Amino acid sequence: MDLRDLKYFATIAELGHLGKAAEKLNRSQPALSKSIQRLEESLGARLFKRDGRRIRLTDVGELLLARGGNCR
Repeated sequence: MDLRDLKYFATIAELGHLGKAAEKLNRSQPALSKSIQRLEESLGARLFKRDGRRIRLTDVGELLLARGGNCR
């Protein structure tokens, strides 16, 4: 698990939108998607679920944010 990936995760969770997070972090959407994919593979669980254009945390995502995702 990479600290940078956790930072990206926390920003995406805060904004609830991958495009807005990409703008704020000055990264591309595919780079952020890949980062989340790495975290999900590392944890063996999905962190986000799609809700139209927005994304919401899963229960595992909520737990990660509470435990260690606040490293903005």
